[in-house]
Amino acid sequence: MAPAIDPPQTVEWQGKKVPVWPVPTIDYAQLLSQDPAEVDKVLNACLEEGYFNLDLSGIDGRRMLGDQQETLKLMHRFFEAPIEAKNEFGLISSHLGYEPVGSRTGAFGAGTKDGYEMLKVSRDEIQRGSPKVPTPIKNNGDLQVLENAIGSCNTITKVILSALSTGMNLTGASRFENSHRNDRPSTTTLSMMHYLPSDETGNKKVGHQKHTDISSLTLLFSEQWGLQIRPPGTCGAREMGFVAPKPGCAFVHVGDSLRFASGMKMQSCIHRVVPFNPTEHRYSIAYFLRAEDDTMFVDSEGRYVTAGQWHDEKFKAFTDPWMWQAMAPKSMILGGMKEAGEDDPSGEVPAFMSNPAVVKEDVKEIAIQA
Repeated sequence: MAPAIDPPQTVEWQGKKVPVWPVPTIDYAQLLSQDPAEVDKVLNACLEEGYFNLDLSGIDGRRMLGDQQETLKLMHRFFEAPIEAKNEFGLISSHLGYEPVGSRTGAFGAGTKDGYEMLKVSRDEIQRGSPKVPTPIKNNGDLQVLENAIGSCNTITKVILSALSTGMNLTGASRFENSHRNDRPSTTTLSMMHYLPSDETGNKKVGHQKHTDISSLTLLFSEQWGLQIRPPGTCGAREMGFVAPKPGCAFVHVGDSLRFASGMKMQSCIHRVVPFNPTEHRYSIAYFLRAEDDTMFVDSEGRYVTAGQWHDEKFKAFTDPWMWQAMAPKSMILGGMKEAGEDDPSGEVPAFMSNPAVVKEDVKEIAIQA
């Protein structure tokens, strides 16, 4: 086996040096065996950073890596289909269906829309054997690929939850996995995302805005650069920096629901996606493990809310016009996570955002939606 190559500490992006943040690596095989040292390591990662790489290269994780490659093949077939076929059912619900490019705010906030299209498949529907998926991927082989991927992701995230419960000395009903049972309704979703090259979307449709996830845990697969995170409580926390893709690993991060369930002890990862190479098509697979819909917790504003209610409220915030998002409390988009500074000094804001015509266009959009 070739020796591991450490990622660079910085990379050139948009004419400047941007940090590449270090990420702890957790061994899935040891976690599956509930190795005490690995349990402590994953707990500390969630308490201190809110993210880690999960090494799946051992015998227990390789099946998921194979499922990832099969899912990528399916994604290429699906996203190359005509828009009419991809959008056969549209967005059936917030966690199910197809979202075209430009449905949400983009990576650079004001005046931008996202630069990706996404297909979301519900775990609950896959379990029932009746998933609503568009015709381009409706044959039995494709459905089996989706079922395999969701099954593998579900197992992996439950193993992580169990380890975190053990690490926090939780017992009985208070263990995290006991509010994530497969037979109870939830918005757990497999999301497949295709980021288009900038020359195809224009400079007003770029990436994915800065946010925390609605999930308890997010299991993310991408072989390409573009993911940026803002580490909590570190010297450079004001600056967004890249995560280097690591072969054989998934990037895992804590979402709002698990942070709330832990009594705010765990860190929910602030992240976004930017066009690292604006000429390439970027593909990523995200499994959002979410708590049962009726799970109750106290959110970042001190409210008693259910997991289902938090999901619906935050999804609406994601799809609101950027000016509404700017006026709303940050607790929703960022899950109550505090940033080191109000301004992002990395200087990546496009010049067109200062154009009054852009602001006028978005004000018109708000008026239409109202």
